Amino acid sequence: MRKLTPVLLMGTYLLLSASLGATLYNGASEPATAVAAMLGCLGVCVAFHVFVGQRLVEMRVTRDIEQVREAHRLMVDAIDSTQKDMIELADRVQNQRTSRSEELTSEVRMLEDLVKKLGESIEDRLAEWQAAPAVMTQPRNAREAQSLALIETIREALTQNRVDLYLQPVVSLPQRKTIFYESFSRLRDVSGRVLMPAEYLNVADAEGLVPSIDNLLLFRCVQIVRRLAKQDRRIGIFCNISLTSLRDETFFPQFLEFLNENRDLAGALIFELGQDAFASRGSVEARNMAKLADLGFRFSIDKVMSIDFDLQDLHRSDVRFVKVSAGILLDQLLNIEGKPVLKFMKDIHAGDYASLLARYGIEVVAEKVENEKQVVDILDLEIGYAQGHLFGEPRAIKEQVLAETDPPAGFIKSTLPQVRRRA
Repeated sequence: MRKLTPVLLMGTYLLLSASLGATLYNGASEPATAVAAMLGCLGVCVAFHVFVGQRLVEMRVTRDIEQVREAHRLMVDAIDSTQKDMIELADRVQNQRTSRSEELTSEVRMLEDLVKKLGESIEDRLAEWQAAPAVMTQPRNAREAQSLALIETIREALTQNRVDLYLQPVVSLPQRKTIFYESFSRLRDVSGRVLMPAEYLNVADAEGLVPSIDNLLLFRCVQIVRRLAKQDRRIGIFCNISLTSLRDETFFPQFLEFLNENRDLAGALIFELGQDAFASRGSVEARNMAKLADLGFRFSIDKVMSIDFDLQDLHRSDVRFVKVSAGILLDQLLNIEGKPVLKFMKDIHAGDYASLLARYGIEVVAEKVENEKQVVDILDLEIGYAQGHLFGEPRAIKEQVLAETDPPAGFIKSTLPQVRRRA
């Protein structure tokens, strides 16, 4: 249409000029005059056309320039707004980092104080050794020499921060999705060999070193829980706590104060006791467990040897999980008239056992699951959680992650003096 418009206009100009020339010629004017008038009219029309065209072009250019200027202004405004948002974001990130740093510093200071408190009992024991008369300078026998060497190895592992955190997944059934982790502490000697708990726990407990090991485990569990919470807040960690820690008059008040300031961990940190330890707890330990429960923390029972629980006692003590090995669970199964039942509950179906515990708010976790056949049998018992090498072995947390959760220099060393040989 735009290409046709100039042609139509030129035709209009020619027609108008021709009409003017014809009019003058018919009015008895000279032919030359008529032609001159026609050409003059045509020239005026062309000049007008050129003028109008230039004006339209100028107006179009002016409009385009204004549009470019407006786009430039919008772009400048957008850049300014983006820069402002980036500055505000940087300030928020810096403030969050500062707040996080202060939070971690507070945790480190609190835990450092806890470890120092725990070390006081060791200091007192060493003072007693020093005050005792020196009857001999050498170990009485090879066994004592081995124990003293192991004590020194444990002390060095603590002071040199050779305490590793291992996590093993606890999965839901039948989906096999990781819902929890169980934490384990492992010590390494100077050669890097991993010491299993069975090797050192008896000696460490006798020397009062277990609370320090528990405390390092707790420290790292707290940090790992925070990291996992950023990815999936439904993930929780089972962390062992000893009766020694629960009844320690120096340790526990500090421990309780720390957890009171970190109640956000209650949904993800589950304290675990062995069945024998739970059964032998005294009034002090029971009261302190109740104080932890008041803060929202839950408990788990492991090392189970009998599944004939006192469910009311577990419920009153805020125990929310019991971990039973697959072997013990399946050894309890009987088949009476084609119906699977448990040896101590022959009047109900075996599949109702987990439901019975659930009515008391307790979940059953089948642990030490090693093969698929056990999984099938566990599913028949309608147990919702399982743990074992079939789903994943305990794995050490990566070194770079542990580096972020390491306590400060001197965190343990200042509290564990050189162990001296007994007089």
